Order: sequence, then C-alpha cells, then structure tokens
Amino acid sequence: MLRKFPRAKRAVSVLLAGLLTITPAMAAGGFANQHRKNIYYAPPPGMTLTKGTPTNGLALRSKYGVNPQLLRQVVRYKSDQRAGTIVVNTGQKYLYLVMSNGLAMRYGIGVARSGFEWSGTHRVSAKREWPSWTPPKEMIARQPEIPHFMEGGPDNPLGARALYIGATLYRIHGTNQPWTIGGNVSSGCIRLTNDDIIDLYGRIKIGAKVVVL
Repeated sequence: MLRKFPRAKRAVSVLLAGLLTITPAMAAGGFANQHRKNIYYAPPPGMTLTKGTPTNGLALRSKYGVNPQLLRQVVRYKSDQRAGTIVVNTGQKYLYLVMSNGLAMRYGIGVARSGFEWSGTHRVSAKREWPSWTPPKEMIARQPEIPHFMEGGPDNPLGARALYIGATLYRIHGTNQPWTIGGNVSSGCIRLTNDDIIDLYGRIKIGAKVVVL
C-alpha cells in the first residue's frame, strides 16, 4: 500500500525519525551515555548547540560527544568551604571549584570504576603541564601490556594538565578520551576534558584544598 501512497511513506519515515530522537530528558537520564565519540546529546532547555564560534556568550558549544549537562558552567552552589576549594562529587560526576557569593564553577568529570572509589580531604601538592605518566606497580600487575613510562603529550592518558593530590597516587587530570567524561572509568584519578583541566589549572594554586566525596 505504501508503494501507491508516497505521502504515507513519508509520514512513516517522519514518525520513525521522531521515535529515534534523543530528548533532553533522555540525555540527562543517561539514555545515550555509551562513551562513543559521535554520540548526539540534545542540549538542555533554552540552550542551542552551535558549530564554530558562538554568536553570543549564551551559545553552547562542544567539540566532543559530551552530554551538555557536563560542560563547564557557573552554577549556584551552597557550601561551607572557602572560595578556591575543589569539591569532587563522585556520585554526581561533577567537580566544583567554590567561588564567592554562593557560586561555583562546575566541571563534568570521569571518576573511579567499581572497586577503586575513595574519598577524603587533601591539598594540591603539585601542578604539571603535559605531565609524563608512570603507572603504579599495582596497575602494571593488572595490565602488564601498558607502558611502564610515557612522556607527556597528546597521546598521554593524563592529558594536557595534572593536579597532584597530596601524597597520594591520585591526580585530577585531563584525558585523551573526552567521551569517557560522565562515566566510572578510572583507577581512582579524576579526569576532565583537556579544555576543562586547562581552565581549572589556571585557577588553582598549589596548596588548594581538595575534598573528594
């Protein structure tokens, strides 16, 4: 019958396209959060995804298939921590840089996978641009195929910048796999997109307080 009625065929195509559309609610709920490079996420209500240079400061732009809710943004944030403190909420998949006047800069993050979770309060003990990577012996034992040392650069899993957390083995760092932001993916480190870690790195001083929840 559809062969005789092209309008009906087009209507069915439109209906199928509508059924396959990812709505903002579905995206926010993690419907499409499968860590793929070319995944599409609908923007939050009132926001528009644009290509190239945004025409105004409210336009939303991302080079990666990252849920727009995880993009860097200033949000209202109630905290008893002083401005300049980093608060990592692993359950929410957000890192907050506490600001004044009840605000915070919020970054989407990738956190530890099951069995590698941790929490605590520390200080930023060091900062590195394009850090080198020496996997701990425990990681090498689990994954003997990984390199025992890697120079800093675009292929390095620590990404463009790293903030070292106290005397621990953990870091807040960038990543060469930005599509993993929002997931439980690491061996305990906190990862941001390279764009976001460069921004955070410029705002943080050695000695800054880090609270991991």
